[in-house]
Amino acid sequence: MCGRYLFSSEQSAEILQIIQEVQDKFGVSAVKAVRQGEIVPGCKMPVLLPSEEGPTPELLVWGYRTPKSLIVNARAETAAEKPMFAESVQHQRCVIPSTGFYEWDGDKRKFSFTMPDSAALYMAGVFDVRGGIPCFCILTTAANDSMREVHDRMPLVLEREQIEPWLYDSAATGYFLSMTPPLLDKQLLDAQIGLW
Repeated sequence: MCGRYLFSSEQSAEILQIIQEVQDKFGVSAVKAVRQGEIVPGCKMPVLLPSEEGPTPELLVWGYRTPKSLIVNARAETAAEKPMFAESVQHQRCVIPSTGFYEWDGDKRKFSFTMPDSAALYMAGVFDVRGGIPCFCILTTAANDSMREVHDRMPLVLEREQIEPWLYDSAATGYFLSMTPPLLDKQLLDAQIGLW
């Protein structure tokens, strides 16, 4: 599960570059509307979509709105078979840039997860237009060894070199949906706060 992620241009040159591309494409006012820090469902955020020029940031809202709820995650193992996500998995894949994500354990302790040796973390996702609003969902999968003690699910994290194959190579979609994400660095945030 992924219900919060971190997006900070101060922490990552790659995120800063994405923000610059958003500004070049949509103007300064669009960048001012992009939230930085802890991102919650319903925020309009930069998401990388396939284009002829390569992965290109667009501004989409996090979550598929239904009459009763906001769906922010899709299970990678079953998304291709679910009516809500099947078309998106086949033809509308995206990548969500971040600097990490948050998860809480059974004791409600908050942890951050980041990529080792990288200030950027990329998550596989799908996008659609719902009620006239372009939106995205983050794909989740079974937790790997770095995540399992905190939660049994995690985002489908991509290595940097997997971004373009995920976006452009439909034949590789099945591989990505069943892969184990890379190991991540974990930090207990409550412990950090408790020091002050």
